[in-house]
Amino acid sequence: MAGKKVLIVDDEKLIVKGIRFSLEQDDMQVDCAYDGEEALELARSNQYDIILLDVMLPKLTGFEVCQQIREFSNVPIIMLTAKGDDMDKILGLEYGADDYITKPFNILEVKARMKAILRRIEPKKGGSEAPRMIESGSLKLDCEGRRAYIDGREIGLTTKEFEVLELLMLNPNKVYSRENLLKIVWGSDYPGDVRTVDVHIRRLREKIEDNPSEPRYVHTKWGIGYYFFNV
Repeated sequence: MAGKKVLIVDDEKLIVKGIRFSLEQDDMQVDCAYDGEEALELARSNQYDIILLDVMLPKLTGFEVCQQIREFSNVPIIMLTAKGDDMDKILGLEYGADDYITKPFNILEVKARMKAILRRIEPKKGGSEAPRMIESGSLKLDCEGRRAYIDGREIGLTTKEFEVLELLMLNPNKVYSRENLLKIVWGSDYPGDVRTVDVHIRRLREKIEDNPSEPRYVHTKWGIGYYFFNV
C-alpha cells in the first residue's frame, strides 16, 4: 500500500493519531480531518485512494459526508462506527460506503480491509483473460477503467457495486446465492451478513435499471439469489 493517499476522518484525535502513525509506517500519505465539513473540503480538493470515515462527527455526520462525496467521487469509503447496531452498518452501505469496521478495532484489521479493497480495484496486470469491455443492451462496463455507462452516460458505482455487477455480467444467467456473492465479493472473512448483498443489489438497480422494481438486467431467482440477464 506504499504511496497510497488516505483520508482519515474522526473527531477523536488519539484514534486519528494512532491510525496515521501506523499507515505512515507503511509509507502511505495521510491527511486528517476532525469534522464533516473539513472532510468534505479535503475530499473535493484531493484525489484519495481510500477514506476512513467515522459515523459520529461534528457539523456533518459520517453518513452525510459519505452521501455528499458520492455525488462527485467513487473513492472507496470504510465507515468507522462505535456502535454495534446493525442499522448503522446498513445505513452506511445505503449511503454508498464500501465497508464498515466497528470500534474498538485492531489497526491490523483496518489495514487488512484497506488492502482487500485496494487490491480489488488495482488494474489487472499481465495476460488476463477477462474482457476489457462488457456490453448488454444500453449497459456497458469498462473492466479495465472500472467505469459503467448507460446509453453512453457514465454512472457512478461504488467499488462493491462495480464488483457485484462485473461478476454477474461476466457470468450471465448464472444464479449466485447471497452467501456466495458475499464470499466472492467481500471475502470469506468478512463479518457482515447477507443483508449487505441485498443493500448493494438494491442500490445497483436504482442506478442501472429504468424501473428497479421490474429489472431488465439484475434479476432475483426467488429463494436462491441473483443473476444477470444478457439482453
